[in-house]
Amino acid sequence: MISRVDHVAFAVRDHEKALAFFRDILGALPGKCYNEAGRNFYWQTLSLGDLSRLELISPSAETSFLDGFLKNREGGFHHITLQTPDLEAACKRLDEHGIPYFGLHEYPDGTWKEVFIHPRDAFGILVQLAEFDPEYWMVPEAKLPKGEPWRLEKQKDGFALTCRHPGGSKVTLNFSRDELQCLSDALRKALE
Repeated sequence: MISRVDHVAFAVRDHEKALAFFRDILGALPGKCYNEAGRNFYWQTLSLGDLSRLELISPSAETSFLDGFLKNREGGFHHITLQTPDLEAACKRLDEHGIPYFGLHEYPDGTWKEVFIHPRDAFGILVQLAEFDPEYWMVPEAKLPKGEPWRLEKQKDGFALTCRHPGGSKVTLNFSRDELQCLSDALRKALE
């Protein structure tokens, strides 16, 4: 039902200040900032390392759904997003187990479908279930170019093998010369 944790979202009052913290101090790679017209908030995904992502969400008007959450604080953990390959099947499973959900929403271009499980039904955590193509939403700097499933680079003390990850990102494995030779031998054997 769940493919993986996609990201953790933080609601913040001062988007630029939070962005500067994660980007300039912690080294996050910021993606495009999206404004949800009519829903009065904007959001931006930040990539950290090979596989980790955060999302900053901020109100864009005084009547945002974030007003209550940010009323007495500058920001904080808002929700966790879990990727599912089939949102309809996930909702059916929730129904079968009597778990209520809300906020069924699909972007008009089909790039994202979502529902939420209220914290009272998920042990104090707002859970977002979403069906999407992670490659579409990934920051370009955090993924391999299209058509390049892997890349091997010689390093000072060995080799770095970078592979495309199903989460839309990439993962890098470092090998000594001997380890890479063992991997090469194992691959050759597997192809026989």
